[in-house]
Amino acid sequence: MNNSSQQFAFIGSYAEPSSPGVYVCSYDSETGALSLASSVSGLKNPTFLDIDKTELRLYALAEGIDADGQRYGEANAYSIEPNTGQLTLLNKQQTVPSPICHIVLDRTYRNLMVSSYHGGMVGLSPIQEDGRISPLADIRQHIGASILPIQSQPRAHSMTVDRLNRFVLACDLGLDRIIIYRLDAQGQRLIPHKEVKLTPGSGPRHWQFHPSLPYGYVINELNATITAFSYDEQQGQLTMIQTVPTLPSEYDGENACADIHISPDGRFLYGSNRGHDSIVVYAIDPSNGSLSFVEHTSTMGQHPRGFTITPDGRFVIVANRDTNDIVTFRRDDETGKLTPTGHVLQLSKPVCIKFL
Repeated sequence: MNNSSQQFAFIGSYAEPSSPGVYVCSYDSETGALSLASSVSGLKNPTFLDIDKTELRLYALAEGIDADGQRYGEANAYSIEPNTGQLTLLNKQQTVPSPICHIVLDRTYRNLMVSSYHGGMVGLSPIQEDGRISPLADIRQHIGASILPIQSQPRAHSMTVDRLNRFVLACDLGLDRIIIYRLDAQGQRLIPHKEVKLTPGSGPRHWQFHPSLPYGYVINELNATITAFSYDEQQGQLTMIQTVPTLPSEYDGENACADIHISPDGRFLYGSNRGHDSIVVYAIDPSNGSLSFVEHTSTMGQHPRGFTITPDGRFVIVANRDTNDIVTFRRDDETGKLTPTGHVLQLSKPVCIKFL
């Protein structure tokens, strides 16, 4: 492939600082294959990433330890070399006073938001003109609990910014709630707006907005379901539509849901099951946002922590953490179904896949 058509995928993983933690891979859009191009080390568990596609910068979370031996959430900014995808560190910055599990940029790429599962809090750090991360500007501590032992405290798992950059939806697995914040992008603040309660014991983990219609979907880690909502972007308001299972009815083993994505054409939704080790596929009804079951596909590995749909919509690429591999599936545009391509990339404990 020549550089004009070169595309890169960036992969975050569980790693010690002495080992590679963020990987740069080239993507072959004909076959869906990823091949390792470079990597960076020096980070403790850089499991989640986000990308400023305008200025070609990558942001990775990591774990830091302060002078008192307490763990905190660290955010790392890198510049991306456009021809090779190579990463160069811009700066590291402390965020919230607890390890973080998710990192996301707002639509202007000028604010970085983090979620702390262990601390039950979210935070916002401004991004400077040169891409460096500024010190924490706002922090919001969630309060409460729900019915399961793991839900004895708040567990903020992810944040998702809406299309207009007006509201941010925080999934809190410990509270069984989606907490909606109004984003003051100029003032660099998260302002509490509304809360939406889910079924007790559901454990909302990751959210995905529909690319063009007023719907959104949350994957619930603890009770293996996906809940569909309509979304009023003017009011920042969710209205529940339905809840569907991610597992076959006959399966009774252990499972925890992880990731959720919608195809670029908005026709199909995909969610990952860790335990059943599958991707569940649903078709989206454009008239009302409801879901109808298509299939379950084995991820050809164990513990599919994260996955992504390639920007061209042709492939689904799955990170199987416990088998240390990335597996590529071809995606049928018409049916939404997945077929393994045979392309597998071996990587240590992969979690998050982001395309440039």
